[in-house]
Amino acid sequence: MTETTTLFDDPHWPRAGRWPGADALAASDRVDVAVIGVPTWRTSLSATGAHATPAAVRAAIQRYGTFADGGAWPSVVDFGDVAEPDGDGEVDAIEAVRAAASRSSLVVAIGGDNALTYSVAHGAWAGRIGDAGLITIDAHHDLRDGVSNGSPVRRLLADGLDGRRVAQLGIADFANSAFYDERARDAGIRIVRRDEFEATGLQQIATEALAVAGASGGPIHVDVDVDACDRAVAPACPASVPGGLSAYQLRRTVRLLARDPRVTSLDIAEVDATRDASDGRTVRLAALVVLEAIAGFAERPVATED
Repeated sequence: MTETTTLFDDPHWPRAGRWPGADALAASDRVDVAVIGVPTWRTSLSATGAHATPAAVRAAIQRYGTFADGGAWPSVVDFGDVAEPDGDGEVDAIEAVRAAASRSSLVVAIGGDNALTYSVAHGAWAGRIGDAGLITIDAHHDLRDGVSNGSPVRRLLADGLDGRRVAQLGIADFANSAFYDERARDAGIRIVRRDEFEATGLQQIATEALAVAGASGGPIHVDVDVDACDRAVAPACPASVPGGLSAYQLRRTVRLLARDPRVTSLDIAEVDATRDASDGRTVRLAALVVLEAIAGFAERPVATED
């Protein structure tokens, strides 16, 4: 669902999400963060209305402010939506993300089902798959054969991504199979299971994931599949289960990862805005993930000249 409530305006409480479009940029302009919608849905393994989610998330973002306990708020530009990112449209999605990445330091892509990860990673890496890294926050390995929302990680591996530079965080029991678990291990993927989020601090999990994905010094893409969360906070994710990550664990992990300058892109996947609870809790969580990514960017170390 898309927010339709009229929001109160206060000049001393600037709302997030009221960002200029890319057409406001001069040819030589760069921004800190580029937001782009990639509404994939046609190859989903389960029925989904995830193509409605980018608009719903943009509306929900405006419920929140821009103040966070960190650095100054970065410059953000909205590059709009890829009109048809599935099938043959993957090429258009890759090029749209590549264009956004060429004008920014961090691309935040709002999906859409998890099929978008393939296009967004390729677009942001801009041909650097040989030294790139991938971090997924997801209950699932996404190593299925074929082309679907269950296959983006396998497809990236097939294209040359080294599995030893892939860290998968939040992998859940009863959400995968022995076959795909073995496929992940054979590829050299670092697996962090759901239980480890309770036994290990979030900072350590993020630090170790960044070390894995950034081992070759290349760009890192972060895939945030909201179905890693508990179904109580993510009912609009078709595959979310009771006992998943808390909303705080997801949000905090995203901010910790986004602080790292090697992270050049991030996607938010698997929210079906048409199936959300009446209070819009899943869409609002996705909106806050966007803001956590931007806040993490604001906390990046300032580069100094020698």
